[in-house]
Amino acid sequence: MRFLFKTDYDQDIRLAKHSGYYWSYGILLVVVFGAPFLLEGYYIGQMTQLYIMAIAGVGLMLLAGYTGLVSLGHAAFFGIGAYTEAVLTGNGVPLPFLDEPVVFSFFLSIPLAAVFAAIAGVVIGVPVLRLTGIYLAIATFAFAIVIEEVLSRWESVTNGYSGLIVEPLYLGDVELSDGSAFYFLCLGVLLVVILMSLNLLRSPTGRAMMAIRDSEISAQSMGVNLARTKTTAFALSAGITGLAGALFAHKLGFLSPESFTVLQSIELLILVVVGGIGSIHGAIFGAIFVLALPQGLAILKDYLPVEIAETPGMEPFIFGLILVLVIIFEPYGIYGRWLKVKHYFQMFPVYKKATFKRQKAYMKSERLK
Repeated sequence: MRFLFKTDYDQDIRLAKHSGYYWSYGILLVVVFGAPFLLEGYYIGQMTQLYIMAIAGVGLMLLAGYTGLVSLGHAAFFGIGAYTEAVLTGNGVPLPFLDEPVVFSFFLSIPLAAVFAAIAGVVIGVPVLRLTGIYLAIATFAFAIVIEEVLSRWESVTNGYSGLIVEPLYLGDVELSDGSAFYFLCLGVLLVVILMSLNLLRSPTGRAMMAIRDSEISAQSMGVNLARTKTTAFALSAGITGLAGALFAHKLGFLSPESFTVLQSIELLILVVVGGIGSIHGAIFGAIFVLALPQGLAILKDYLPVEIAETPGMEPFIFGLILVLVIIFEPYGIYGRWLKVKHYFQMFPVYKKATFKRQKAYMKSERLK
């Protein structure tokens, strides 16, 4: 049984609440940094994909989990980041005073991909400031459809459905677009994004975002600028998702508008809800779930009757069913369940089931009717 005695105000904002965090996360870091030296190429590729999806999950988590704004259009920001990276590192940008277009190195192209996605986040964030709930979801859904059409019709830049080849990344003579080098690049970006997000949430801006999530009326009465904070949340969320899209472009090596449909937006939303909305840990758990479930279903099909295994739409049906079950029986997702298991062992043998029974996700004090 562990008891935390707080003797300093700084203890409330420390990243590591107690010494157990240091050795547990230290072991985790040793495992992930040592994985490329122990695993085969296929598993390294899957873990790289996991890190990319986790980065996108952190981006959406800042908006949906910490600001309370539901988005069904994050595939658009994902696609904007991916195509921006492909264009900047491939064809380059023509400038009027130069004969040859300027081709950017990944040190500039990846941050610029995040910036362009953040600008798109502001573009969609400002018009929908007054929208909440289902109306906001519909607006972002429409934005995703518009961006999908732009990617398919703007053939002079994106090549439409013919696709766009993504040039590999190089650092000197070392190729970073595949294998262990790309693995460490994605892992490093994920760690930086997580640390920046955790520090953001401890800042006045992050606390204002959580205040809006809990109650817009209460936040406004305390002096929170709703328009500025929501726009900031959209920009940060879109920028991080665009950053993930830039890495995803190099992971695929070939881009097509079919890779950034509304279904991917729904997949990202499932990621944060099933993983545990309102938690950075939830983005990691959700990314593991989103990548592991199709693999598990592929294995399960070998043991099911042919009529069931070959039924069209089985995978989306399973995704939807799990989403509904999680919302009904475990609103805090996988991370919420992990907290309960951890709390059980910390409090054993005096654990009480009622500890979590009346817990509410959000306060939502406003009543319009």
